[in-house]
Amino acid sequence: MKQIQKLADALAVGKNALSTPAVGPADDLPAEYWASLLGDARADAVRAEKPIQAHNLSEISCYVLRVTCSRCERIVEIQKADATRFYGVDAIWREVGQRLLNNTCTERTGLQEEDGCWPSFE
Repeated sequence: MKQIQKLADALAVGKNALSTPAVGPADDLPAEYWASLLGDARADAVRAEKPIQAHNLSEISCYVLRVTCSRCERIVEIQKADATRFYGVDAIWREVGQRLLNNTCTERTGLQEEDGCWPSFE
């Protein structure tokens, strides 16, 4: 009987402790949550980085550049020195990769929207 009473008291204490309701999926998140999220230094660091395809060839540190086609799963690699020699130091990797894929594309349908490869940069 003492154990049952002790258990009932513990459950009653737990019920009284929930003075604020829990946040559900449809509820708005508290302002403190957003303040801590936006105040985090890592949030600005992630936004400051450019994706690899937006870099000039001179800014990339890899020796071998690889672009894959998401459509036909073809992989094209070129050394950074060769890409710089052919396309110039200020060429953007996205444009160079697209040009490399388009030069050897096998998926030609005749429709401009569907023609060519879909690059994925690594």
